[in-house]
Amino acid sequence: MGWYRFSPAPGSAAGSSVIVGHVDARGRGLGVLDGLNEVRQGDRVLIGREDDSTVTYEITARRTVGKKALAVSDAFRREGRPVLTLITCAGPYLPDGGGYQNNLVVTAVEAAK
Repeated sequence: MGWYRFSPAPGSAAGSSVIVGHVDARGRGLGVLDGLNEVRQGDRVLIGREDDSTVTYEITARRTVGKKALAVSDAFRREGRPVLTLITCAGPYLPDGGGYQNNLVVTAVEAAK
């Protein structure tokens, strides 16, 4: 799992802070974002930052986006309302067709303090 370095850092004033990770990996089992399939609107996500502070987010949406459509989606925007965007792989899985065909994109906003 990792933060997409070209996105604003979590807790920034604008744009989409993007964290990506695998749902699973051959020979390694379940990935760190496997549980992303279970989150629902209203669930909370805690993100630790380099300065040891924590930003709390609340899930507002989840959607499936085709692999080819992800790059042109709003997931990687640098302006607008600040959000956290979590991305992992989503089915169907086609071993002879390039693996996972979609991405699960979960969006969250900073929770009220």
